[in-house]
Amino acid sequence: MATVKFYLDKRRQKKDGTYPIKLNVFHNKQIMIATQLSASEKEWNGNEYSVRAQNYKPRNIVARGIINKAETVIFTLEQQEKLKSTTDKALKKLIEDAISSKVENQKTFLYYLDEFVSKKTNQGTKPIYTTTRNKIEEYDSHCTFESMDKSWLENFEAWMAKTMKVNAYAIHLRNIRSVFNYAIDEEYTTLYPFRRFSIKKEETRKRSLTAEQLRLLRDYPCEEYQIRYRDMFMLMFYLIGVNAADLFNAKHSALVNGRFEYKRAKTGKLYSIKVEPEAQAIIEKYKGQQEDGGLFPLFPLPVMNIRLREIASECGISKTIPPFSARRTFATT
Repeated sequence: MATVKFYLDKRRQKKDGTYPIKLNVFHNKQIMIATQLSASEKEWNGNEYSVRAQNYKPRNIVARGIINKAETVIFTLEQQEKLKSTTDKALKKLIEDAISSKVENQKTFLYYLDEFVSKKTNQGTKPIYTTTRNKIEEYDSHCTFESMDKSWLENFEAWMAKTMKVNAYAIHLRNIRSVFNYAIDEEYTTLYPFRRFSIKKEETRKRSLTAEQLRLLRDYPCEEYQIRYRDMFMLMFYLIGVNAADLFNAKHSALVNGRFEYKRAKTGKLYSIKVEPEAQAIIEKYKGQQEDGGLFPLFPLPVMNIRLREIASECGISKTIPPFSARRTFATT
């Protein structure tokens, strides 16, 4: 998995006293990618512009947009299982192309979607919007608030319905609606096509596993690239069905005297769960691999869905097992 961060390059100072801000991408080796951003040492805090920088808020929106585009390139390649085979040179070119588009060409719906996502603090949310972005870019990369009327939504829905189930493409429509609501709040637009467009929903069958199926999943000899996704599913089960977002946002401080303690993001309810030996083994295996102090490395949920579907098929489980089914499985086992 490639990672991307900002880097204040102090090797060569510019005439105005600032230094270039570059993207530091680590894939097979370190890759440095130039951006149009710069800052003095006092204006930059390592990740973004500090409050000492003039107009620091809009400048940080631009900066987060650049990071988001770079991460989108990486996530798309990973989702397509092409990241490992992509050379550093090719990855650098893809990211340079993604971040070099001119401002006047960015004022599409995708520009505002990037801005909306850049303000999200929940790392588990971003990959979901990245998948939506990819769908829109494939269908109509130049769409705007003005062009995305009721007819556009109906046609986009019909296009997705050719290859996706109702509840799968409904996620993308809800994400589009969220960006419209954000844009209205920010006074970017007054248009709102969802007044006359309803998002369909289909009742789904129960996704819980039987005890026998859970053992099949736990004991299946996965490929190396699949193991971490299976492990995280089992950990969610062992921690009485903890939500994926709460698990992947957990810090080391969540482990207290042999218990896993957290406040559920969705409801605000406090949980204190005994960490059984099976759960402890997985925690020890992965904790400390996240650089930002998180208990676990980030696991993009769309990718996790794909991997769990693969494993289920390979070990003879005739149902899909998205991450949330760990919660249902615990409740019914």
